[in-house]
Amino acid sequence: MNHPYEAIAKICRLFGKSRQAFHQMEKRHVRHSVNDEMLLVYVKEIRRQQPRIGTRKLHSMLKPVMVSNSINLGRDKFFGLLRKSNLLVKGRRKHIRTTDSDHVFKKYPNLIERYVPSGPEQIWASDITYLSAERGFVYLSLVTDQYSRRIMGYHVHPTLETNGPLEALKMALNDRRYRETSSLIHHSDRGIQYCCEEYIRILESNKIQISMSNRGNPYENAIAERVNGILKSEFYLDRFFKDIEQVKQVVREVVMVYNTQRPHASCDYMTPDQAHEHHGILKKRWKNYKPKEMSKILQPIGEDVKKVLAQLLMKNDNSVFVKA
Repeated sequence: MNHPYEAIAKICRLFGKSRQAFHQMEKRHVRHSVNDEMLLVYVKEIRRQQPRIGTRKLHSMLKPVMVSNSINLGRDKFFGLLRKSNLLVKGRRKHIRTTDSDHVFKKYPNLIERYVPSGPEQIWASDITYLSAERGFVYLSLVTDQYSRRIMGYHVHPTLETNGPLEALKMALNDRRYRETSSLIHHSDRGIQYCCEEYIRILESNKIQISMSNRGNPYENAIAERVNGILKSEFYLDRFFKDIEQVKQVVREVVMVYNTQRPHASCDYMTPDQAHEHHGILKKRWKNYKPKEMSKILQPIGEDVKKVLAQLLMKNDNSVFVKA
């Protein structure tokens, strides 16, 4: 019976490789396996507090670990590692309507269109989202700083009444840090909660300008919608809770982790708390591919038709179909 090393030597000669090269390849394979397992341990540890945090942010958070351990793993290979380990984030179900803009109160114009904040507490975005409990929905009101993405105020309320947004606004005002140095705009949708006299009175008494998105256009309050989505998709706030007290406890913990630990791609991968201490335009770590894709779709179409289609798409009108 031949010795195992003799068989290895024959195989190496067959492929024109030395036995040393074979052993080096074997060591690299073992080292890569160990590195992959170590990274997966870190991923699972981060996911304990941020269950659905995205792969790009995980890759950014783990860069110091990779550098200190001489691990060279690019973003695409990192995606492949998480895919092979069944750790990629899956999508979630769609949400229900929480905005009623059919009321008699005054609606205010959009003041933040084409306005890019250069520091914290220049624009606050407010919104309401629903959470599911055993006895029905409860409602989470949020006030988010549009520059740092920091959640300034929040409140969980059993109904869609104004009390929820009011308490969130009061918390945000108490946590305001740049009262004397920045002019603040409060932006929201046209829901009755944000247009009622009590809410408007508090904004005016604090010398805060009032801005609202146009009817039926959620893209004009995209930051608030985005934060709602992050809390639900990455922190499992879209699950069923026992009661409102459990919701309040979990939301308190989630907001703390979101503000202090989650890096934000729109804030140069800083956490919202870190970004809130900065001034100046923050570098965005994401790319918007939609305009490029849209230009390819509309390229062979006439200019008039392009304008009509663009307006329909902005209105999110899914009832219109164009036949070839």
